[in-house]
Amino acid sequence: MQRYFECKIRYEKQITDTNDKDCGKVKKITETYLVDALSYTEAEARIVKEMAQYIKGEYGITGIKQAKYAEIFYKEDDLCENWYACKIKITLIDESRGVEKKVPQALLVRAESVDDAWKRLMEGMKGTMSDFELTAIGLCPILDYFRYTTDAEITKKIELTN
Repeated sequence: MQRYFECKIRYEKQITDTNDKDCGKVKKITETYLVDALSYTEAEARIVKEMAQYIKGEYGITGIKQAKYAEIFYKEDDLCENWYACKIKITLIDESRGVEKKVPQALLVRAESVDDAWKRLMEGMKGTMSDFELTAIGLCPILDYFRYTTDAEITKKIELTN
């Protein structure tokens, strides 16, 4: 079973948006990333390795919490930058009592907009045997998702970017 952890990282970043009045200034910002890991300790170690290639200077991990996503829908080569949290209720049948039960689940979808998230969610749920109803879709603060990889794969990725 996969476990996901939301990791918050705080660091100083120079504002480069020319439309921003603070362009050129250095600001402390906090960003959220999702890591596929087995434990809190592994999630911390992996986010440190992943972010070391992107952040120059000092940074700190301000929080790690386990995320309750049942599934993540995305494509590796997708250029979408937004993540949407989707809440659904899956209808299950309790055969011992002969009644239907609605079980809530949270899913994460990478998409351009709410409409695109809905389309991608429906596409991803096509193979589902159970009925379900969508109860909510909302923009999520997650900036990126780091799927589970071995240490050798991370080292190779860092070497390719340097």
